[in-house]
Amino acid sequence: MKKVLIITYYWPPTGGAGVQRWLKFSKYFRKFGWEPIIYTPSNPDFPINDDTLLKDIPTDLIVLKTQITEPYDIYRKIMRKKKTETVNQGFLSEGKENTLMQSAMIWVRGNFFIPDARKFWIKPSISYLSDYIKEHKIDAVISTGPPHSMHLIAMGLKQKFNIPWIADFRDPWTQIDFYSQLKLTSWADNKHKKLERQVLTQANKVVTVSPTCGTDLEKLGNRKVEVITNGFDTDDFKFGSDLKTLDGFLFHHIGALNKDRNPYTLWKVLGDLCKEHADLKKDLVIKFTGKTDAIAFESLKQHGIIDNAQKTDYLPHSEVVKLMAQSPVLLLPLNNTPNNAGVLSGKLFEYLAAKRPIFGIGLPDADAANILKITQAGIMVHFDDYEGTKKNVLDLYQKYKANQLFINSSSIDKYSRENCAKDYATLLNEITK
Repeated sequence: MKKVLIITYYWPPTGGAGVQRWLKFSKYFRKFGWEPIIYTPSNPDFPINDDTLLKDIPTDLIVLKTQITEPYDIYRKIMRKKKTETVNQGFLSEGKENTLMQSAMIWVRGNFFIPDARKFWIKPSISYLSDYIKEHKIDAVISTGPPHSMHLIAMGLKQKFNIPWIADFRDPWTQIDFYSQLKLTSWADNKHKKLERQVLTQANKVVTVSPTCGTDLEKLGNRKVEVITNGFDTDDFKFGSDLKTLDGFLFHHIGALNKDRNPYTLWKVLGDLCKEHADLKKDLVIKFTGKTDAIAFESLKQHGIIDNAQKTDYLPHSEVVKLMAQSPVLLLPLNNTPNNAGVLSGKLFEYLAAKRPIFGIGLPDADAANILKITQAGIMVHFDDYEGTKKNVLDLYQKYKANQLFINSSSIDKYSRENCAKDYATLLNEITK
């Protein structure tokens, strides 16, 4: 088999969304003639572990690891945070205004840690991997970001060895929604954009996860950008026939819910409907599984439905996907921020595989909404559309009372991780002819 070196910050037993894309693609690469070799930190700063993901690592897979130096422990000490507390991207706070010290930390992050806080791993990694490549044949390299420091490692290897390279953007770089909040000087902004252009122009292929993100990157790099979405692993959704739906008219949000994704209009609609319909108030359940910003619970309290809420901090992925399949309605609020039209999270595709109605909140003509239309798996209402939100909630409630709360989702097979891995293998074959 040909060998591809995959440079990724996230790898099991690290949990969370960032690990899924390349864990799952690596699982299927051998079917298409490619042997993955993983390079990842031995000590990543990511306090959530999920040992259930270890089962998806291919047998006898080579995983190369080296130590990484990161500033997060220093940041936690300055901000008096617990060692186990997750540090948000860009050091941005959630649910409250930044303190003076927090603002100073954001300024330091944006202007000194370019492209990100993993920058100190770039040179040691190029050195380590150069020695490895001299002793072992590598046919191609894939870097996946964020963190975008991974791309700079791959670019260094490309410059030294002229190895074919694919730069995989799971999220944008300078066009990500919080970029404008990093308090960048003009020098730092230019530095970010210069490095981004170098990656976009020097990689043999550039891949991203949605059509809108692809179009944006094409404009920045003046080149074609391939789109290979996230997806779902069919193996994760093989449940017994005795799987029971959770009780209640339940809206279930799974994963991280930050303040930019807090669906204010939905909470107001549900609060108003509970005042109008005693039965709906009795049946309603709002469940959160994953990290949830305090502002969501403040909104629920404001609208009189805090007693209808349930919260679970974190569950292993194997349990999360089972809960998806058991949930009457799956809640998919997207970031109400600039540059959000191209958001296609891995969660959307796992929601599709769960075959439960999806209640999306975002832009009705954006990429996620288009997939919901194509697959007939749910609806997408605008962030501020009170009447549209109310109409769709009542429609779902009527179906719930009639025991008809299900979907006949179609055209989802192309979003399987195996099919996406096949598409990636095709690109690898093209750049290594």
